[in-house]
Amino acid sequence: MSLQAITVKKETSQPPAGLIVTLHGWGANAEDVASLLPLLNLPDYQFVLPNAPYPYPYSPVGRAWYDLRVENMYQGLAESRQLLTDFLQSLESTTGIPLSRTILSGFSQGGAMTLDVGSKLPLAGLVVMSGYLHPDAVTADQKGISPTLICHGRYDEVVPLQAAFKARETLKSLKVAVEYHEFDMGHEINPQTLEVLRNFVVNTIA
Repeated sequence: MSLQAITVKKETSQPPAGLIVTLHGWGANAEDVASLLPLLNLPDYQFVLPNAPYPYPYSPVGRAWYDLRVENMYQGLAESRQLLTDFLQSLESTTGIPLSRTILSGFSQGGAMTLDVGSKLPLAGLVVMSGYLHPDAVTADQKGISPTLICHGRYDEVVPLQAAFKARETLKSLKVAVEYHEFDMGHEINPQTLEVLRNFVVNTIA
């Protein structure tokens, strides 16, 4: 079992400035993420958008990193964690871009996967949009977690704002460089989020 992904090459002929991997949320898919790329305005970067490995129980086109239904909570997480780790470690050989110039980002469940898997790899940075921390995703003695951007909506009805506070405080206690933004929005990615994301990418890779 391996992850399928959409690859979006950079628009100019120079080598890419860096690589951005974006993980969709529960019930979405890589095509949903691809639709946002024109709004990001990062033509010098290559994008890789993996599809989660599991079918989404409520729609034939949605995908899931693991189950979020109460009766099967977190089922599949261990497998997805390993698949995503292997996938990220293979990217340098397939793209020519090292992990040190790669940013891992994700929305909602994809944001939780970003924190979980990304905190253990030598990436340039992590971006967590409307995400949360898995139980035991980071340990109290963990070292060297990449700079992390956290964005969340104040009126998020799916992942409460409290989840963003918890992620921020946990990372700060580990001496991680955290940039934190909250916006007047629900469970979504708005233009302000994309602008903050663009600035974080450019500043982190540069």
